[in-house]
Amino acid sequence: MICNEIINPRSIAVIGGSRNTAKPGGKVLKNLLDGSFAGDLYVVNRHDKDVQGVATVAAIQDLPAVEMAIIAISARYALETVTALATTKGTKAFIIISAGFGELSDAGKELEKQLAAVVNNVGGTLIGPNCIGVINAHYQGVFTSPIPKLSPQGCDFISSSGATAVFIMEAAVPVGLQFNSIYSVGNAAQTSVEDVLAYLDETFNPQTSSRTKLIYVENIGDPGRFLKHSRSLIKKGCQIAAIKGGETEAGSRAAASHTGAMANSAMATRALFSKAGIVYCSSRDELISVASVFTYPQLPGNRIAIVTHAGGSAVLLTDALTKGGLQVPKIAGPEADELLTYLDPGSSVTNPIDFLATGSAEQLGIIIDYCNYKFTNVDAIIVVFGSPGLFDVENVYKVLNVKLEVSPKPIFPVLPSIINAEREIKYFLSKGHVNFPDEVNLANALTAVYTTSVPADPESLPAVDKNRIRQIIEGRGPGLLPQPEVLALLDAAGIPRTRQYNVAGEEEALARSKEIGYPVALKVTGIVHKTDVDGVALNIHTAESLVKHYRQLMAIDGATGVLVQEMVKGHELFVGAKYEEKFGHLVLVGIGGVLLELIKDVRVGLAPLSHEEVRAMIRHLKGYKVIEGYRGRPGVDEGQLIDIVLRVCALLATAPEIKEMDINPIIGYGNKLKATDVRIKT
Repeated sequence: MICNEIINPRSIAVIGGSRNTAKPGGKVLKNLLDGSFAGDLYVVNRHDKDVQGVATVAAIQDLPAVEMAIIAISARYALETVTALATTKGTKAFIIISAGFGELSDAGKELEKQLAAVVNNVGGTLIGPNCIGVINAHYQGVFTSPIPKLSPQGCDFISSSGATAVFIMEAAVPVGLQFNSIYSVGNAAQTSVEDVLAYLDETFNPQTSSRTKLIYVENIGDPGRFLKHSRSLIKKGCQIAAIKGGETEAGSRAAASHTGAMANSAMATRALFSKAGIVYCSSRDELISVASVFTYPQLPGNRIAIVTHAGGSAVLLTDALTKGGLQVPKIAGPEADELLTYLDPGSSVTNPIDFLATGSAEQLGIIIDYCNYKFTNVDAIIVVFGSPGLFDVENVYKVLNVKLEVSPKPIFPVLPSIINAEREIKYFLSKGHVNFPDEVNLANALTAVYTTSVPADPESLPAVDKNRIRQIIEGRGPGLLPQPEVLALLDAAGIPRTRQYNVAGEEEALARSKEIGYPVALKVTGIVHKTDVDGVALNIHTAESLVKHYRQLMAIDGATGVLVQEMVKGHELFVGAKYEEKFGHLVLVGIGGVLLELIKDVRVGLAPLSHEEVRAMIRHLKGYKVIEGYRGRPGVDEGQLIDIVLRVCALLATAPEIKEMDINPIIGYGNKLKATDVRIKT
């Protein structure tokens, strides 16, 4: 719960306020005094009567009623302090910047629970402990610097880590990125990232609220709530970029499936972000670059014109854009020839448009006009313009400033000369623009933003035989399902599969093979990874060959039987699922076969998935050409593959007891796809 007193307090008491601004209690007081807070400010300090010009009281009982308390004292005094403030002074908003709580010990975690209980009893809000505090237009309640420039159009930033929040602000300020509010939740004893996200969603005003949200989160305690409010904000016109810290898993475990070996909490986070429409970032620099892209108009298409006087930067930028899936189209024709007449000899306009180190502000303006009004195969413009330190480039940046204001197409400025053109860049930033010092970082951020889909609306899943599925799954204990039950689940879900039979001996193997029709495949049962032990025999055309291979498979250590299977040909694909605690089922689709775990060409979504979500997953595979068809080989019916994935989602929704599921491979061409090897674990 976020109460109004934590947003706009009329009175603040700093508990542990100090004269020494090198101490947290001193620095937070200085920031409040230097900032925008216009209410009543009090300091509790047992030793000094006056701290930074503010009269002090020696004890909490000497305070008047106060709406907010910022606590900068030892952790061992926190509970009695919060209790006294809440019960005797009517305090409802608390920021505990002190450390020494749950991050250190179980006793500290218990203390956090007690603090949260006290604050909950008065319907209040506790930020922290172990945080830097809160910054917004009303007050700057942090003990750190810098205090970034605040603007209603700036970013709302929520961070689990105070230090990381500071590092991100330090990187943001020099490029001109502005903020609207910063919430450092620290140990999140009572108020989590999800709580702040919910508040930003529930109080969103399309006329006054910021439309950019940045998140650094280390623990998503309630993924469903996180998804709900982030989706809602994006549907309201916001853009969100986020980093998830603490994703790696120490150690390894035995997995019953390829999915189990590959899927993890990092994949769950990416799937959650993707479903919400959040741009996933893996570093502070990437987060800053993406947030900077958010400040400019959205790309209407993927065709980029590069305007530069630096050939090397143009090469790096072109490579990065192209690798990310954006285009740098060739510019040619009469209009291109005409533009060339305005430029110095040796210039090139084919794209990148290189107007050389001698290029002028006037020439830059002409080039931008041609890109805007005459080059129809261009959707956006990137201008790379630095300085070798030989002359003043202020006029260039003035032209760029004007063009940014009036250009019908987005213009992204890369101004890399942060030393040689420091003064000129400061002028440019003073006009409210954001700079991209590195062209490759810009390209990567543009790609990430452009390829992040808006959240899809929920839709109904394919019809499946729910009664039959529940009959099969009901009462099953943990472990791998027997193959007959696996096949029955596939049939009940409408997932196409090969004809196959577990056989008890050579005679039954021969009979089933004749029934299916040669050629057939034989697979050993009782062993998870069959190919590791040569437990698969393919393209068996005769009874003699079948008996020979049957005996070889039964001789494998650990073999419990043999599966006779219809032989199918085609591309090998993969669909899998894994239950991830708190998140629900992850669903994977990719290029399958024996190299699945080595290549790991898979995409992950969070069930239930929509038709559009599955389509996007498939089309972002590196091996999508396999599905499209290549070099004369037929491809795969994309609609059929999407239907299989959606039917897996319907199966999982009906049988949530399923913990892992592997269909590897699905084989076929066109719409003749069939599951050949399937494992299900409950």
